[in-house]
Amino acid sequence: MRSVQVSKAKGALEIVEKDIPGPGARQVRIKVHACGVCHSDSFTKEGLFPGIQYPRVPGHEIAGVIDEIGKDVTHWKLGQRVAVGWHGGHCGHCESCRRGDFITCKYAQVPGISYDGGYADYMIAPIETLALIPEQLSPIEAAPLMCAGITTFNALRNSGARAGDLVAIFGMGGLGHLGIQYAAKMGFNTVAIGRSRDKEEELMKNLGAKQYIDNRTHNAVEELNKLGGAKVIIGTVPSGKAMTEILGGLAANGKLVVIGASDEPIQVPTTTMILGRRSLVGWPSGTSIDSQDTLSFSVLSGVRSMNEVFSLERAAEAYDHMMSGKAKFRCVLTTGN
Repeated sequence: MRSVQVSKAKGALEIVEKDIPGPGARQVRIKVHACGVCHSDSFTKEGLFPGIQYPRVPGHEIAGVIDEIGKDVTHWKLGQRVAVGWHGGHCGHCESCRRGDFITCKYAQVPGISYDGGYADYMIAPIETLALIPEQLSPIEAAPLMCAGITTFNALRNSGARAGDLVAIFGMGGLGHLGIQYAAKMGFNTVAIGRSRDKEEELMKNLGAKQYIDNRTHNAVEELNKLGGAKVIIGTVPSGKAMTEILGGLAANGKLVVIGASDEPIQVPTTTMILGRRSLVGWPSGTSIDSQDTLSFSVLSGVRSMNEVFSLERAAEAYDHMMSGKAKFRCVLTTGN
């Protein structure tokens, strides 16, 4: 089979031939049809994740078909259309797992980081990671929802916001364009905050934003406060500095939910937080059932990712395009299977 691997930290993405692997007792083999290219794939490419071992095949937005099942697998069948996301397995015995909070497992695994992921014709996945793909979604449509989709959807539905509340989506990239759609379909008064790429304002309003704030030409904090402040801001931008600046746009009891990873710190103004009972929280993606909820809600509400599609052989090109910030809005690899 073909695999696109990184042989060392900061190494190149190179396509290689490998033997097709077989699943363990509680695993399945997935014939990969599509795999999203996520900013978090840089953890593998650049060696940023503790303990990562090389060579490693990236990819944690995987959509395909079960091709083989392990001997102890009872509830999954050959030919089922399945997807795998960031949640790639949990230990079952740490405190988080014992409380049923599998996504914060102390020993959590991630496809493409802990083991080989979806930049390949086939990949092996534990059964606890699988989500069924509804028939209404193609593999290309499903794959980006397994990280960008579930992260924005889950952050919004767990944010505490209620229908009619002002919710701002900060950043209009791969996460943000999905966040706008989910927020609008959940009934929030949705405000998009971006940096005005070509026709972005028109596009975001077409996706459901009630208002667009161009952060290049307007002070987003001032504009949010004119609207009464945001009950929730979903921070998708990979910038701690930008997150720091947007905190002032929260209403009393407002919450900034951080889902955009950055190595820059967020500097929290204590008086702003104390006097308005404002809060700052992070949100990781979710488990396989959260992924399935995301896929189901996307079908029911018509939410779809906007994708640029590349063949598996063009993985390095797709990765560079995603990292450049020029993708509109997600990049997806297809295997041709």
